[in-house]
Amino acid sequence: MAACGGCRFFVLTLRTLSSSASPCALPLTKHRTLSTSARTYSLDSFSSGTRKTPAQTERISPSSGGVQRNLSAVALPLTGQFRPLCRYDPLDLGDVDENEQKALVCKNLRRFIVDPALATIVTDHLSRDIDDGKAVIFECNPGPGVLTRALLNRGAQRVVALESDANFLPELLELESRLEGQLDVVHCDFFKLDPIGNGIMKPPVMYSEKLFSDLAISEVPWTADVPVKIVGLFTQRNERNLMWKMIYNLFERRSIFRYGRVELIMFISQKEYTKLVTRPRDYKNYQAFSALAQMAFDIELLHEEPLSSFLTTTNNNRKSASGSTLSQSENLCLVRITPREDLFSSHLTPLNGSTLVLMVKQCLAKRKGKLIQQINSWSPGMGSELISNLGFLDDTLTGDVYPDEYKRLFELMEQSGSFAESWLYQETLETTKIGHG
Repeated sequence: MAACGGCRFFVLTLRTLSSSASPCALPLTKHRTLSTSARTYSLDSFSSGTRKTPAQTERISPSSGGVQRNLSAVALPLTGQFRPLCRYDPLDLGDVDENEQKALVCKNLRRFIVDPALATIVTDHLSRDIDDGKAVIFECNPGPGVLTRALLNRGAQRVVALESDANFLPELLELESRLEGQLDVVHCDFFKLDPIGNGIMKPPVMYSEKLFSDLAISEVPWTADVPVKIVGLFTQRNERNLMWKMIYNLFERRSIFRYGRVELIMFISQKEYTKLVTRPRDYKNYQAFSALAQMAFDIELLHEEPLSSFLTTTNNNRKSASGSTLSQSENLCLVRITPREDLFSSHLTPLNGSTLVLMVKQCLAKRKGKLIQQINSWSPGMGSELISNLGFLDDTLTGDVYPDEYKRLFELMEQSGSFAESWLYQETLETTKIGHG
């Protein structure tokens, strides 16, 4: 169809209206960013990093929305930016009952977002990430794809749907075929990435190296912008174990963190979120898990949603809350977890990161024990000197030490030359158990 002056005027008008439209009103929610400094726990808003991705070209395809798509193609050279197809031809999010029926084909214990209103809430909280458009969005276990469609409707430039259940693949692949590059569907269980062992793995189990290679996503320096943002729900089974695995992988820069500061924007249980952000001197809840997570990540609470808002399936193909340790009245927390750009230093590297993890786990195994005694157990006579260098008193308890202070302690120990690499090995077998607090 030949372009005319009237069409061009209409496109410019459409562009103006689109850019001036007010955003959807967000539900009242609590935003909080946790800093791990002993002296500054900031509640300021969080600012995440991003990285540039190769330019993407929009193509025109015949469809029922052909007019809107042609207008979008004309607008592209006018704006110089990628214009997502779905902004002019919104995908149908379905209704709750319809989406529930689709989700119930799942034969495992899983949670799903089936309510379009909840999917919209999530994408509203991700508006900054989507509008920036520099990071690829991985969605974990999209199931019937309600959040997938909401992300695309909101303008996500590239979404990778990692689905572990083959029952959901046909509909997701059909959607992929209609979107011309905005969506990649992979039969992959994100929570089973990089299993122990070697050899060819059968989907949905996969190595991250193959996943990122197939998607043409390359490694970037640790100080570069965030290359990938992972969105979804942590599985309710072994939630703590999965987060421990994430912590170990981060300190060693393995798995997904080999590719840079991969960010997670995930729903986790209120219980685990509380442990994640607990501060020193709460001797019951401040654990090694808390200290290491706060040392490694910037943590921001985006939204809290009742568990009853999600569909929970069981192996009996019924929606149910059974098999979960949570009450339907409890909340899931949507949390942004961003690896800290300044985590590694000349004395803390991926080569000794696991040693730091073991050190913190030993210290916080007894949170009312004296720190000086713990240090002396590793190197007799060194406790007093290191305590003095940190500005601590001799009666400082291990449960009183902030995450960044543990990092500083480790760096001082590495610099001192008094601690051989075997200083923690005697307790390694006990402390490396993945669920140990």
